[in-house]
Amino acid sequence: MVRDGKVTGGPFRVTTGGEGKATPVGHSFRVYRKEADHRSGEFPGPDGRPARMPWSVFFADGGIAFHGGDLSRESAGCVKLGARDAKRFFDTLQVGDKVQVVNGSVERRHRAEAHGRV
Repeated sequence: MVRDGKVTGGPFRVTTGGEGKATPVGHSFRVYRKEADHRSGEFPGPDGRPARMPWSVFFADGGIAFHGGDLSRESAGCVKLGARDAKRFFDTLQVGDKVQVVNGSVERRHRAEAHGRV
């Protein structure tokens, strides 16, 4: 997490979208909704009931959010975090905040290239 140009948290362990359900990547998403105890309207959990998405912070079309969940399973396009980290995102991010979702290895390579370190 970065706030006012200062790193305030991270890195965070996450699980992202599986095959055919890729998590959107970009630098200019905005938080448009938050819901502490959301349940998916599209995808079932392991018990067949609507999947729990605790501490949801929605930022992209299609109901894509940062939320808590089981990190041993791929998501359906969201960014899943451990419970403590998801709560931190929920408590810290506000509607209207700009968020970025990047592929860490790709970002590191681009930054190195930009600084002539490749």
